[in-house]
Amino acid sequence: MEFRLGELFCGPGGLALAAQRAEINVNGEAYSIKTVWANDYDEDTCETYRNNIRPEESSNVVCKDVRKLDLSNLPEIDALSFGFPCNDFSVVGQQRGVDGLFGPLYAYGVEALNYFQPKWFLAENVGGLRNANEGNAFKAILNELFNAGYNVFPHLYKFEYYGVPQARHRIIIIGIRNDLDYFFRIPSPTTIKPLTSKHALENPPIPTDASNNELTKQSDMVVERLKYIRPGENVFTAKLPDHLKLNISGAKISQIYKRLDPDKPAYTITGSGGGGTHVYHWKFNRALTNRERARLQTFPDDFVFSGSKESVRKQIGMAVSPMAAKVIFRAVLSTFAGIEYEYCEPNFEPLLHEELLMQLGKGATKELFKGNMLSASLK
Repeated sequence: MEFRLGELFCGPGGLALAAQRAEINVNGEAYSIKTVWANDYDEDTCETYRNNIRPEESSNVVCKDVRKLDLSNLPEIDALSFGFPCNDFSVVGQQRGVDGLFGPLYAYGVEALNYFQPKWFLAENVGGLRNANEGNAFKAILNELFNAGYNVFPHLYKFEYYGVPQARHRIIIIGIRNDLDYFFRIPSPTTIKPLTSKHALENPPIPTDASNNELTKQSDMVVERLKYIRPGENVFTAKLPDHLKLNISGAKISQIYKRLDPDKPAYTITGSGGGGTHVYHWKFNRALTNRERARLQTFPDDFVFSGSKESVRKQIGMAVSPMAAKVIFRAVLSTFAGIEYEYCEPNFEPLLHEELLMQLGKGATKELFKGNMLSASLK
């Protein structure tokens, strides 16, 4: 069984790469995901996607504002993914939520669901989504996905426990069309002890000729400041001479000139920000290269990003980590294949339509979460 995937807000291709690599084989039958179209508004991002993901026709990577996208011109799909913009939901922003410039864009994912009625979808956003608009934004989004005709299974994933050497926490929402009798379970973490940033960047070493590996030019002031900041510290927690301290009243943002701790996963790789937000090496007095950031996001070294250095930084920081996404896609494929996989209890209640609730029976949803190796399908 092959699912034809369409993707909104596709970014450079983190989700698409994961989907390509998620194939499973059940009794000689392959269950796989094939990207047939994708959309983003940024030219460099679209070029990166075309060059690395390579859908059947490059013209099916539609580079335009989603608000101007004509769904009727796109091929039919069985599955949809959309990492709708997180700017208004992130805890490092103002959390305007659905009242912000980007917050309402999730509605275009809902529009695509209503138009194509795919069998399933995957939606992704930052953990801050659950608190935006005093928690009302998250509830509203889940309800709209539910009302589009889907049983909805949200969960806050801590990616460092899914093979990503980075403390990156994301809400992933899986939806399965409500006329299909499948119950999705949250795949269990794949590791107890997360990978460290040192292991990720040194095993194996990044090839000297790797793309997107240019060093950032650091000013003498920044180099001198970093000499006083130990691994795991930032500009506010380190003991700095007065002339190297930042004159910022009341600001204690933990990632400003923060060095990686080589014995822990990296802190969250972001796609934007001014001086001091570029993620700093634990040993060398410099910011990470984009290739090092891509490593921490679990992109392979042969995945080449297009555009300027700042454009590439943005693409990497905004992407979904392929390693974690692959685990989730495989759980979706296993659900449709009706095979067992290890799962854990969700941290949000699923939204289930009456038909599925009646089939499950009273109290059965809680029973379905018990144990680790129950059938993923109700069929």
